[in-house]
Amino acid sequence: MDNEGITSAAIGAQFVPMTPELTPSQTLPQDAEQALLIGRLWQPGVGPVLVQVRPDGVYDLSGVASTCSELLDRADRVEAVHAQRGARLGDLATLLANTHPDTRQDSQPWLLAPCDLQALKAAGVTFVASMLERVIEEQARGDASKAAAVRAAVVAIMGENLSAVKPGSEQAAQLKQALLAQGAWSQYLEVGIGPDAEVFTKSQPMSAVGTGAEVGIHPRSEWNNPEPEIVLAINSRGEVVGATLGNDVNLRDFEGRSALLLGKAKDNNGSCAIGPFIRLFDPHFSIDQVRQCNLAMEVRGADGFVMQGSSSLTMISRDPLDLASQAIGSTHQYPDGLMLFLGTMFAPTQDRPIPGRPVGQGFTHAVGDVVRIATPLLGTLVNRVNTSDRIPPWTYGVRALLQDLKRRA
Repeated sequence: MDNEGITSAAIGAQFVPMTPELTPSQTLPQDAEQALLIGRLWQPGVGPVLVQVRPDGVYDLSGVASTCSELLDRADRVEAVHAQRGARLGDLATLLANTHPDTRQDSQPWLLAPCDLQALKAAGVTFVASMLERVIEEQARGDASKAAAVRAAVVAIMGENLSAVKPGSEQAAQLKQALLAQGAWSQYLEVGIGPDAEVFTKSQPMSAVGTGAEVGIHPRSEWNNPEPEIVLAINSRGEVVGATLGNDVNLRDFEGRSALLLGKAKDNNGSCAIGPFIRLFDPHFSIDQVRQCNLAMEVRGADGFVMQGSSSLTMISRDPLDLASQAIGSTHQYPDGLMLFLGTMFAPTQDRPIPGRPVGQGFTHAVGDVVRIATPLLGTLVNRVNTSDRIPPWTYGVRALLQDLKRRA
C-alpha cells in the first residue's frame, strides 16, 4: 500500500510511550499467583516458543506441546502444564521491555500473541449499544458527519433499550415485524436479535499481534475505533478451555459504506490484537468468571486526548457458550481450534478534535494513540495505533512455523 490516503491525523503525529504500561504489574491478572497463563515468545534463532507465564518468570512449555493449538487439544492440559519443569527463559519485565517496538533488540526474545494455528473468528452485534451503532453506520453510509442526526432518528424509532429482547425469541420476531412495517429493519438487527449470530473471520491464523505491538488502521480510513473484547480459546472439539483479551480494530467508514466491505474493514495488517496471555480454565477460573467480566478501556493520544469507557459481559445478548456453539459444531469444524471474539458494547461517540476534521463527527483514532484494555482476571492488553502500511508487515506464517518446528526436531 502507498501513503496517498493517510489522513491529517497521521501527519506529524508524536507517539505516546508505551513503556510505563508494559510492566508485569500492569500486564498480569490481579491473582497472577494462581492463574494458569499460556503465552508465546519469539526466541531468536529458534522461532516461536510456547511458554507458561508466572510472576517469577517465563518457562518453556515445548516439552508439553509444540504449539498453543496442540496444548489446548490435550485433555490433560492443566495437569501437563503444572507438571512441566521446563527451562526458565527469562523474567517477564525484561521480555515486556523488549516487546516495545521502539526499543526492541532483535537478538533478545520478545512476546507474541498467545495463539498460533487457531482460526481467528469474531461474533458481531452481540450488545445492544454496538447494534445501534452498526445500524447508524449503515444508515449514515459510513459518513461520520451524518452520525449524530441518524442516531437521533434511529433511537426515536427503536428506542435505546432492546436489552430485554432475547435473540431468536417470539418477542424478537414480533419486534422485527413492527420495524419492517416502519421501514426500519436492518441487517444488523437481523443478527442482533434474530436466531442466528453473526460469526465472521476476523483474520488469518498466525496474523494476530500481541501486547506491546502496534495495531493497524487502513491509511484511507477517517472513521474507526478500537473494539475491546473477551476472546474465547476453543479447541478442535469445540470445548471452551480458556480466555484472553482482544482488540477487534474496526473501520466504521468502510463497513458503513457497504457490509460487503467487512473484510477490508476488519482484516488489515495488525488489525487483530490478542493477549497478553491465554488464561486456561481450572479450579480458579471458569466460564462463569468470564460471564461476569468487566472490561475497562482507555485511549490516550499524543494530542492529550483521553477517552475512557467500560463494557460488562453481563450485558451480552447471547451467552458465550451459545456463540461458541454457533462458531464450531456439526457445520463448522476447525481442526486447529479457534479464537472467538465475543463482541463489544463499547461504541465510542465522544467527539475528538483533529486538525482539518469538522467537529461533531464523534471518535476516530489518530496515529500514535495508545489503547489499553484491561479486566482484573485476564490482565491488560496494550497496543499503539499506526497505519497498516507503516507497521511491520506480516511475514511469519504457517509455512515458516512448520519449517522452524522441523529444524528443532
